[in-house]
Amino acid sequence: MKIGVISDTHLTSCDERLVRLLKDYFRDADLILHAGDLVDIKVLDAFAGKEVKAVCGNMDLPSVRQSLPKKLVLELNNYKVGLIHGWGMPFGIEGKLLKEIGRVDCLVYGHTHRATNAVKDGILFFNPGSATDTRFAYRNTVGMLEIRDGIRGEIIELKDI
Repeated sequence: MKIGVISDTHLTSCDERLVRLLKDYFRDADLILHAGDLVDIKVLDAFAGKEVKAVCGNMDLPSVRQSLPKKLVLELNNYKVGLIHGWGMPFGIEGKLLKEIGRVDCLVYGHTHRATNAVKDGILFFNPGSATDTRFAYRNTVGMLEIRDGIRGEIIELKDI
């Protein structure tokens, strides 16, 4: 199973960058995860034709916060994948989020705009960074998770988006 992962788009509508992202990077994805801070629910229109799971973030409009949950735990190929945005200062964020979401095999989160792909205590902590915003990171990135006989993550730098 291949899962495209995106977060912190900070857009008010679907735009050409997201349409290209689907075509160029997520075309083989079985599922798309958005880890919050879409800003507007219309951003998810970019992924039409794909199954999408998303959570709201701290910068989302009230309409998004009413439409999307704050956290999800998904059972994917017998692995538990937690999806949550995050809040507050980035220092210690992974511990805070793990307490909020519970025991999972992989924790997908956003908020920091900094890509993370690291295993700690048997849990894959995965933050795709931001595909469209560079306020807190010098590069735009997304992620790809692959689930087979384990969960493996890859951070993809977007050079042409």
